[in-house]
Amino acid sequence: MKKDTFNLAIIIVTYNGMKWLPRCLESCKDNYVIIVDNGSTDGTVPYIKENFPQITLLIQNANLGFGQANNLGIKRALMQGVDYVFLLNQDAYLFPDCLQNLILVQKKHLDFGILSPVHLNGESNRLDRNFSIYMSYRNNKDFYSDFVLNKPLKLIYEVPFVNAAGWLLSRSILETVGGFDPLFFHYGEDENYCQRAKYHGFKIGVVPKAFMNHDREERQSAEEQYSGKENFLKQERKIKVRYGDINTENIEKLKVLKFHRIKQKWWSYLKLDFQGVRHNKMAINAIAVLQEKIKISRTQNKIKGKTYLE
Repeated sequence: MKKDTFNLAIIIVTYNGMKWLPRCLESCKDNYVIIVDNGSTDGTVPYIKENFPQITLLIQNANLGFGQANNLGIKRALMQGVDYVFLLNQDAYLFPDCLQNLILVQKKHLDFGILSPVHLNGESNRLDRNFSIYMSYRNNKDFYSDFVLNKPLKLIYEVPFVNAAGWLLSRSILETVGGFDPLFFHYGEDENYCQRAKYHGFKIGVVPKAFMNHDREERQSAEEQYSGKENFLKQERKIKVRYGDINTENIEKLKVLKFHRIKQKWWSYLKLDFQGVRHNKMAINAIAVLQEKIKISRTQNKIKGKTYLE
């Protein structure tokens, strides 16, 4: 598939990605690719320069996180007039006809601003574990049934969310919803973006005839063991995603959550649970900081336009 056929830019954010990059970039050949490197130290940048000199490489001196790095790539792509942007993880690989199938469907269904292929694991012998959850019955009652019962497959299966390891974004959604919210550094930004897409009238869907690999099973197993700090950051992300959702008027409930944490802190004091005291103090302080940030975020994200891309 040629760039001049579909006017598409693939955007990949890299950070120490040498384990996956050869296969990832090989799967993107014959496409216009923009890479934003977040300060890799494993030889990622020299490898790209030597082996893929045609790629547009935006080198950062620090790790900007997933969302903000993608925003840089999206800005560059829009400046060059593309009609579509495809966000691809560095640990993901495209099937040969993946992009063509996505674009053909999107052209017929302009209300779908985000389209995803089916995510297989790295070996192509099963679905990606998290993708299986996104396609559960509660999110789309027909997806698994149509495959198992050998029914005719729909062009698109609408879902409330699919992660941004492989997203086709139309120019229309980028000019209406904008880029990723800087409230999020890593994880949660794609959930927030899907919320904003819904608010501005766009749908999210999976195209069953388009496929990619997401080679992350080994890393998923390692990430299941969270440290105390990582658990705290995970809870903080949940707060941002839940209370940053502009489709609901729930911001005042943050005050209730804060009050609940204060009660838990004093209960921990009474039980001489000083670890619990510290944990709740951290949560109280985080909520206090997040209240104002989330208010600003919600106001900004309701504005129609190239938010965070200008």
